[in-house]
Amino acid sequence: MQVRHRARVVALAMVMLVGAGGCASDPQADPGGTGGGLAPVGSAEQVTGAGAASLPDQLTGSDKKPRPKVKSQPKARATKTPKPSKGRRAPTPTKANLTRCQLGEHQREVETYLARLGGFGTLTVDGRQTDADCAAIKKFQQRYDIRPAEGRAGPLTLDVAKRLATTDVKRCTAGSGTTFCIDLTRQTTWVMRDGKVVAKPTVTRTGMAGYATPAGTYKVNLRNLKEWSNPYEVWLPYWQRFNGGIGFHETTTYLHNAGIGSHGCVNLLHADAVRWWELGKVGSRVVLVGRRPGT
Repeated sequence: MQVRHRARVVALAMVMLVGAGGCASDPQADPGGTGGGLAPVGSAEQVTGAGAASLPDQLTGSDKKPRPKVKSQPKARATKTPKPSKGRRAPTPTKANLTRCQLGEHQREVETYLARLGGFGTLTVDGRQTDADCAAIKKFQQRYDIRPAEGRAGPLTLDVAKRLATTDVKRCTAGSGTTFCIDLTRQTTWVMRDGKVVAKPTVTRTGMAGYATPAGTYKVNLRNLKEWSNPYEVWLPYWQRFNGGIGFHETTTYLHNAGIGSHGCVNLLHADAVRWWELGKVGSRVVLVGRRPGT
């Protein structure tokens, strides 16, 4: 009996040491139906490091033989370290100058377009990468779910910035009430109300080759916060239909994947899909101009 009791105690101690529990996977959100998105995407870079461990000043040990006495030397007088003169003090490192981004091959062009768009911070259009430029480019990339949002002015950042900055909102004939406008050529969309822009141009993705989204003027005729697509077996968040089976909805894939497209619908990042839903209603006008390249 004692042996069994001891065995149980040992087993219980092992369970307490090992413990019990489970891990649930935490899949990453896909911005804009990808999470982009949308989600927001991307966080500020941080500089990390580790300090070196200090070593002992001296080693100690035992010695059987007595050590000879050494006559003490007079202690040297400590001298005061001269204080630096005013105005010559070394600058203290800050987070701002530790997070500079890599210079991209399209730095000056991106600076030019972002300065034209406004709203992303102060930039200097000179082709150089500064902390202010870095922060502005990162903010732009995060807003439009450009991955990675690292502040580097690469080809995709240039493409999106150029499309948005060159969108002519006057191409959309908007009367009274709310009008959703889509530039199929530039793959951008914006919203007007009573002839004024109430939502600035943002990125979109329309029908791919074989499923081109047609230009024309339509009206929203059905709205549903979450619509099920029977042909493609996928949920379409913030659905606003305006032409047959074509409508606005939050994208279910990475919006900037240029190799694919929708089956005619107007894909939006999450934040834009929510905003378009808030501004729209049954009867809102939808105006599409141009044609997506390659369709």
